[in-house]
Amino acid sequence: MERTERVGGLDAVTIDCADPLALARFWADVFGTELEAPNGDPPHYVDLVPVPIVPILRFQRVPEPKSTKNRLHLDVSVTDLDEACARVEALGGKRGPGSDLSEYNYDWRVMADPEGNEFCLVIRR
Repeated sequence: MERTERVGGLDAVTIDCADPLALARFWADVFGTELEAPNGDPPHYVDLVPVPIVPILRFQRVPEPKSTKNRLHLDVSVTDLDEACARVEALGGKRGPGSDLSEYNYDWRVMADPEGNEFCLVIRR
């Protein structure tokens, strides 16, 4: 297949939420970073300060609540599922339903952030 000129580059992964400041703080703690200055009053957009190997995460205020499973989610690379799970729960996240999964050289555990957005803690074997 012939390559075509790209349309653009990835600016950020944007997560819709009710409280972008609170959710950005949770994810900043997960990735060990800080918040950029919020935009809007009350904050409408909040970005995390970029860190190596993590794209910019942007949190955007939306009026509607989350209603179904995410079609897109974050996989967070960890070295110990139990330790990472305990840390996420201490930050306000929750363990998702079901057991840990192991398939195709990956072990993972489904989690949810404080607004219920699913993500996975992942160990690549």
